[in-house]
Amino acid sequence: MTLQKNAGAVRRFAKALRFASWLQNLPNRLTPPPFRLMQLGSAFWQSRVLYVAARLDIASRLGDETLSAEELAITVSADADAVYRLLRMLAAMGIFEEASPRRFRNNRISEFLCTDHPQSVRAMILMHNSDAMGRPWYEQLEHGVRGGGVPFEQAHGEELFAYMDSHPDFDALFSEAMETVEALTGDSFATDFDWAQFDRVIDVGGSRGGKAVTILKRHSHLSAMVFDRAQIIEGAEAYWQGKLDASLLERLKFEAGDVLEGIPAAGSAKDIYFLSAVLHGFGDDKAIRILTNLAAAIGQSGARAVLMEMVMPPLGADLSSASFDMQLFMGTRGRERTWSEWQRLLDRGGLRLEEEVGLRSFAKLLVLRRA
Repeated sequence: MTLQKNAGAVRRFAKALRFASWLQNLPNRLTPPPFRLMQLGSAFWQSRVLYVAARLDIASRLGDETLSAEELAITVSADADAVYRLLRMLAAMGIFEEASPRRFRNNRISEFLCTDHPQSVRAMILMHNSDAMGRPWYEQLEHGVRGGGVPFEQAHGEELFAYMDSHPDFDALFSEAMETVEALTGDSFATDFDWAQFDRVIDVGGSRGGKAVTILKRHSHLSAMVFDRAQIIEGAEAYWQGKLDASLLERLKFEAGDVLEGIPAAGSAKDIYFLSAVLHGFGDDKAIRILTNLAAAIGQSGARAVLMEMVMPPLGADLSSASFDMQLFMGTRGRERTWSEWQRLLDRGGLRLEEEVGLRSFAKLLVLRRA
């Protein structure tokens, strides 16, 4: 029996995504090549003004109001003329709106920078533009391309997760950013897959459990266990206190561990492991180790696993997927993989593909059984 739901809506979304990719390439067709190259070469100007606006939390300060640059400058302890020029550029980019001369308000894009917005991406903007993530791009990308090393490791002297372990502020920001991924991908992982066929979700690498909570809210019979690093799990349960009903909290458990060392064992065929964008952050050797641990955890229980990952086309990748892959190149030994690359990992990890479930997202769900 298929685990796919909303198949028609998923097909329509895929067509819309292809059309959006075509539209995204229009500037390359319509803009004179030298000017287009200059636009792209200075695109970091746009990311930096966005980052500063997020750092100052201007969107939250505006809320539902229209404020002058001078009023905003007072609330964020900044220079009024500089705030005006910053917001003027952002408004020209379509982020914020200049309602009248030197007076600004949020628009349909900037409201997603508000800290209290349920789909806020502010943490993601801050994380990607932080010194920790920015330095490798600026200082070591060419070195990484020439030599094949990891720019993040070359910039900081240690790999990403070790750096997070020794920099708790960045670790917290990274975890917060990962919790906002749903704002980018939507909740189709919860609606386009038939979770009702299972009793328990084991969310491996699930951070504070945001995705598990999304699933539990839709299926009252389900329980979930979130498995992640000890630093994350320590504060996860407290994070949800007061945010969720007691009845839902009773169905949500947490366990600390290392996916490279082992994964909690399945209890029955009604368990399903959920790994959301976990394996793409690892090189092949470690990804195979995790898959081998997953196969061992499944054992003879008959449980299944589902990977939510991007599947790259062998030719003609769109800008978004290619950009995600370069971010992985910059920070890790991982990559966005083609189907043939995924198949090689699964074969070596002792798992086989049972079904590929489409989503109204750029990712897919790969349903696995033990081989």
